Amino acid sequence: MMAPNPFILAADNPQALLELLKEDPSLASGQDEHGYSLVHAAASYNHLDLLRALIRDYKVPVDIKDEDGDTALFVVETVQAAKVLVEEFGLDHTIRDTEGLTAREALVRDGEWPKVIEYLSNLPGEEPNGASTNGTAADSGLPPAPEGLNVTVGQIDEAEVGEQPDPEIRRRIEELAARPDFQTEEGQAALRELVREIVGGEGLAEERNVRARQD
Repeated sequence: MMAPNPFILAADNPQALLELLKEDPSLASGQDEHGYSLVHAAASYNHLDLLRALIRDYKVPVDIKDEDGDTALFVVETVQAAKVLVEEFGLDHTIRDTEGLTAREALVRDGEWPKVIEYLSNLPGEEPNGASTNGTAADSGLPPAPEGLNVTVGQIDEAEVGEQPDPEIRRRIEELAARPDFQTEEGQAALRELVREIVGGEGLAEERNVRARQD
């Protein structure tokens, strides 16, 4: 009988994976041929009990990286998972991948998970308005929450867990990043307005398109 694939279990059946780890703890620190780990999978699919067990009970390094230098923070889709990594286990959110991007910058580049971007943008050490080196959104980043806008992180409902990035928001981020005046007051004002819409929940899709992570 073929042994269960721990990476599939990490996505679809985290409780079964926890039982499997009790039988064979050595599986906890495993990585596939691309360096993708069970910590990456648990964080990405928002399986927080599994994520905590891997790091706390099985001592998998919270900053384990894949072949692109990405930590699990690069693949989170919810603020909940990001907070577990950063606030509970002390993952350095300023770690850069092989392209020189932080997790926040990579998410901005891809136009994904705006609430996670907002959370990361407000962490100490981030430079949301840093100068761009090649004109991409990833290098420029997002500004802090606009003045007068109160943002509460750490509270998430079930609907947010299933949230999918709105293609319209992604398109608008890409358009803003391509503007020649992106670093000017006018360009940053337009970006702040987009952040205001994102945080307010405008234009967010209601259903999630679950992305396959294993071939």
